[in-house]
Amino acid sequence: MSRMDSGRRLDERLREVVAGKLSQMGDPRLRLVTVTGARLARDASYGDVYIAAHGGEQKEAQALEALERARGALQASVNTAMHLRRTPRLRFHIDDTVAGGMRIGRLIDELMPGEDAPADA
Repeated sequence: MSRMDSGRRLDERLREVVAGKLSQMGDPRLRLVTVTGARLARDASYGDVYIAAHGGEQKEAQALEALERARGALQASVNTAMHLRRTPRLRFHIDDTVAGGMRIGRLIDELMPGEDAPADA
């Protein structure tokens, strides 16, 4: 297995562990949060966790606040599940690719006539 494959595997495992722990937490601000990705630093000193929080910017801000408060419990779960030499400090980010994809989809819908619309040929 190459180093790149190993890194991807660790990134995916980090995403799985954080997502699993979030599903067990009772904080209502985390109910509609999806962990879309994660990236573990080479030395495991930190892990970037990317989320999508459904419901707009206010919900995103609330989700980030809840994640910051839950950081210790999430890091402990990562430590227990991943058996790394050090526990990475988790950093949380809004995944803008989800919103960007939705925006592109809306633009395409606006530019392309629907199946019901007559063609201009």
